[in-house]
Amino acid sequence: MAKNTNSNKPIITDLKSGTYYWCSCGQSQKQPFCDGSHLGTAFKPVKKIISTDSKVAWCGCKITNDPPFCDGSHKSIQPNSDDDASYQDWNSMEF
Repeated sequence: MAKNTNSNKPIITDLKSGTYYWCSCGQSQKQPFCDGSHLGTAFKPVKKIISTDSKVAWCGCKITNDPPFCDGSHKSIQPNSDDDASYQDWNSMEF
């Protein structure tokens, strides 16, 4: 299985209107989007239609209660040594 690519912070993207598939398994190398790495697992990508060009805060920790969007659930995760120095900045943001 591929390396887990979950993040303890949201993944902020500027998107054009269209259809997107959010990675729910945490294995995609194209986070926050699905690259098919979930094949052979119970995970399925989450389809999301973005109707207007917008900035989106995708969930990076994969424990959101509002998939595929960040709801601040990452605040309950303890940072690990792989997290960058900006973790505390993201952890204090309101979503």
